[in-house]
Amino acid sequence: MVLVRVQRIESIRDPEGTLGKRIELVEERKIPQFTIQPATEEARIVQNVVQTLQQQLPLRSVKAGLNFPKIILFLTEQEYDELGIVFDVNQVYEIKLSNQTIKFSKTH
Repeated sequence: MVLVRVQRIESIRDPEGTLGKRIELVEERKIPQFTIQPATEEARIVQNVVQTLQQQLPLRSVKAGLNFPKIILFLTEQEYDELGIVFDVNQVYEIKLSNQTIKFSKTH
């Protein structure tokens, strides 16, 4: 099982001019956070302030540089409809690989 997030969806045309979609999925990984104990009281106060700000502000830009490409789908409109999944940017899906199949499940 692998968690992936839809990073980008683009409209495309294949060489024959057929309209389709390019769907880029990146692996959603938990990045361990290490806590360093500051040596001085002032440094501890600064660390607490920074940690509080990180929890309250959505700092997606820091995470943006840590994307791990997983799957890029190139689908015609018909294939996209047949797949039966409506992909949304930033939506997380669970992918299960088994017996030569790929199964997508939407997470909540």
